[in-house]
Amino acid sequence: MNPNPMVMSLLQAATQGAESAVGAKAEEIVLHLLAQFIAILAATRIVVYMAKKVGQTDVAGEILAGLVLGPSLLGALAPDAMHTLFDGSTSQTFIGLSQVGLILLMFQIGLEFEFKANLSTSKKSISVVSIAGMVVPFVMGYLSAPWFHERLPEPRPDLLGFQLFFGISMSITAIPILGRIFMELRLAHTRVAALTIGAAAIDDIVGWLILGVVTLIVQNQFAPSKIVWRLVALAIYVAFVFLVARPLLKRFVDNNLRRHGGLQMSTVAMLLLVIFASAFVTSSIGVFAIIGGFVMGVSLHDNRSFVEEWKTRISPLVNTFFLPLFFAYTGLRTSIGTLSNASEAFACLMVVAVAFISKFGGAYVGARFVGEDHRSATVIGVCMNTRALMELIVLNIGYDLGVLPRSMFTMLVIMAILSTFMATPLIRWLMRGEEREPLSSAELGGNSEMGRTVHS
Repeated sequence: MNPNPMVMSLLQAATQGAESAVGAKAEEIVLHLLAQFIAILAATRIVVYMAKKVGQTDVAGEILAGLVLGPSLLGALAPDAMHTLFDGSTSQTFIGLSQVGLILLMFQIGLEFEFKANLSTSKKSISVVSIAGMVVPFVMGYLSAPWFHERLPEPRPDLLGFQLFFGISMSITAIPILGRIFMELRLAHTRVAALTIGAAAIDDIVGWLILGVVTLIVQNQFAPSKIVWRLVALAIYVAFVFLVARPLLKRFVDNNLRRHGGLQMSTVAMLLLVIFASAFVTSSIGVFAIIGGFVMGVSLHDNRSFVEEWKTRISPLVNTFFLPLFFAYTGLRTSIGTLSNASEAFACLMVVAVAFISKFGGAYVGARFVGEDHRSATVIGVCMNTRALMELIVLNIGYDLGVLPRSMFTMLVIMAILSTFMATPLIRWLMRGEEREPLSSAELGGNSEMGRTVHS
């Protein structure tokens, strides 16, 4: 039976109209992106479910899911399927989405820096643990880096840049992950948790400052005048944010919350505009865009009503969609198969050893110096080894700058994952018997948000 000519002409007209409005190429890209999103979200939920079954936190599964879809697993088992799913046609869009999500995530991480709560336990203890837990691994990483540099394949990156990034990667601690672990293990009320979160908060802030300086050094090939200019420009911008923009934003947000009892869509739109503008400014200065998101988050961190509203309204989308994209982006760059011989496997083992021993040793000695007993100092040393998300951000920056070759990038990603996977069971075992159900909002009284970090 032949189709009705009139119907066929109408279908052709509709198809031509659709192609002119959307374009067949656009629809193809959308279809490809949707397939990627489905694969990423499905893999994330499956791996998270499996991770929780063996006593891990959600974030451990989320990080591992990124590796599952990359060359380390899917690429090894079905390389054609991986290359078809993640081919170059959508790579720029995929990278752009993951980086936008990272800017929003850094804004949320900035919101979680509750300085009064995190630093109220003992400023001296927190400062000593933080300094020891950062300086010792940085120095050990810097000094051991030449040994690893000699074993990299040619062409090798500049030694000094490699040393600096290797030192930073040894010294990072992930405060959002620590808070999440303490909450899931029902240990957020403990003094050790407060001390560790406070030390990690200082580590992260100092770490981002050092990362900014190191990035400028690497990008400008050690030109002091350019580095000084960009540092001055960044300092001026940060001063503007805190002295000028912050009071105006706080007044704007407070008025909105008081008038409507929650964040309105127009307010969220305005905040997104401010966050992206901040990221644009820092990127234009020559510092990464994510720093702009972080600075803006820190500027609003003390408005806990707003933070709760953001975590309720916006964070779920960032954590369940954008964050898995970033982990997948990292996983696609990581290939465990590149560690193809015993020498590279040994180098990877040494990376893990230097990272764990230096971070644990520095934090442990610092904790003992300020009077913590052996058990508490051991817990602090283990906690400060939790690198996870923050480490992956640093590693991707190093990879983009060409400072970390793919083989070393893979070794450091493995180190970040192992440190995260080790943390939960060790903390659970060392602090057994101290668990307590979280307090209600009324009991918290708005002052114990320390452990309630976003799912990042």
